[in-house]
Amino acid sequence: MNGRTIYLLAALVGGAILPVQVALNTLLRRYVGEPMQVTFISYLAGTLASLAICLVAQYPIPAAAVLSQTSWWMWIGGCLGTLYVWSTIFATPKIGASLALALTIAGQMIAALFLDHYGALGLTKFAASPTRIAGVVFVVLGVSLVAYAKR
Repeated sequence: MNGRTIYLLAALVGGAILPVQVALNTLLRRYVGEPMQVTFISYLAGTLASLAICLVAQYPIPAAAVLSQTSWWMWIGGCLGTLYVWSTIFATPKIGASLALALTIAGQMIAALFLDHYGALGLTKFAASPTRIAGVVFVVLGVSLVAYAKR
């Protein structure tokens, strides 16, 4: 197995976990109530799991000097994740997990195409070639089929 295969598999597994996360969070909402409350619980559990993994793996705490070199906007990733988790908890009961995730994937693909093309936020540039654009168009068409089937 080459190095690239590991990254491809990691991304695939990460994607496969998302519908399970959405389903679990949606189920938890039935007991807790508001989507933002469930989002908080989800992130609290994730924070504790991340802390446990860091402790077990003996990852050092980043030095304050290193953290002080970052820009404020680099810390927004967690906030964006909160919005993502909230949006799926909010939407899934009304539109279903398949459409919620299809729209999520379409949004991710469209945004990623732009981020890659411009090398935004420190990413390596990957041009929005006709083939890559066609791939995103096919994703959007697939989302349209899922949405149409939900009518």
